[in-house]
Amino acid sequence: MKILCIGRNYEDHAKELKNPLPAEPVVFSKPDSALLRNNDPFFIPDFANEFHHEIELVVKINRIGKSIAPQFANRYYEEVALGIDFTARDLQDALRAKGLPWEKCKAFDGSAVISKFVPKAKFKDMGNVNFRLDVNGQKQQVGNTSEMIFNIDQLISHVSKYFTLKIGDLIYTGTPAGVGPVKIGDRLQGFLEDEMLIDFLVK
Repeated sequence: MKILCIGRNYEDHAKELKNPLPAEPVVFSKPDSALLRNNDPFFIPDFANEFHHEIELVVKINRIGKSIAPQFANRYYEEVALGIDFTARDLQDALRAKGLPWEKCKAFDGSAVISKFVPKAKFKDMGNVNFRLDVNGQKQQVGNTSEMIFNIDQLISHVSKYFTLKIGDLIYTGTPAGVGPVKIGDRLQGFLEDEMLIDFLVK
């Protein structure tokens, strides 16, 4: 299975990191060893000093597809989840300054939190779904899929031009504004509409 991730897909988040708005989706990947399931704790690695949370809606592909037209993309997923893309921000800044790839700061073990999956049929409109991340009981990130620069169908279509999508592949669709560092002892809780799907500790 593949984990494909989209960067800078919310305008306010791009601005908070002082990044230009993308003309097309920014795509990077993570290996399956990055997955952190079942609300297992996130253990802060020792190879960087600042790790940021990035809450995201995650789409699970349910059929094989290549070069999918946007108008047919909705047929390629039936379930969604919440995820957190953990980022070693200080390491990312150093890599970007040298024009180097992001894998070390984005694709390390445990960097891709994933919740249980829920049917997309629960939602009236996948283009208008609320989600948020609370840190220690305080709202930290609040997003709505209507705020995406590139919507879910556009993302599926775009990545399928380059990668054959297979059953079980995951697409992390980007994070809204409010990213920030985590520290040992933090409790992270993620909500999709009013349902809490993520609840784990940082150790």
